[in-house]
Amino acid sequence: MFFNSNVMNTKSLSDAQLVCNYISGDENALSILINRHQSRLYGFIFSKIQDRDAADDVFQDTFIKVIRTLKRGNYNEQGKFLPWVMRISHNLIIDYFRKNSRMPKFKSKNEFDIFSIISDDSLNIENKMVDAQIENHIRILLDELPDEQRAVIKMRIYQDMSFKEISESTGVSINTALGRMRYGLINLRKMIDKHKINLIN
Repeated sequence: MFFNSNVMNTKSLSDAQLVCNYISGDENALSILINRHQSRLYGFIFSKIQDRDAADDVFQDTFIKVIRTLKRGNYNEQGKFLPWVMRISHNLIIDYFRKNSRMPKFKSKNEFDIFSIISDDSLNIENKMVDAQIENHIRILLDELPDEQRAVIKMRIYQDMSFKEISESTGVSINTALGRMRYGLINLRKMIDKHKINLIN
């Protein structure tokens, strides 16, 4: 699963410099990048999947995609190599859950909850950067929801309001508020599927 590099004099180079070297034809540069970040990236993947074999597959698939993107000259994340790679792995994790019908569920109902994927108190700085960008994409998708559904989700997720408080704030019954939350999450899932969770720039 892991790559080794015997090139010692380039290990002090920045990620951006190593990426440029790899694009220029230095195959060892990618080995150094992978060795540099493999523990952090693999730990992130395993923390989400909790399956060693599946985590190995996602880790390998992540760098296969990294290599293809770099080879095609489509990389435009100068200075942001690790957050970019982690976005790739995050999308592959989503694909894994979708293919295995194991998408995380909304805690209080049997409904999909994308926010359970992006919440993790143990995240390091790089992970938080990635999750912040993912949340920005989700906020954009929320704006496409009907007003009533969007309002309930934002009050529940971002303002941490109880359904009783939401009911009082919106002037509807608790059951109606729950229903709007439910259908809002269903519609959000449909939009995420439609957009194929494409969070990579």
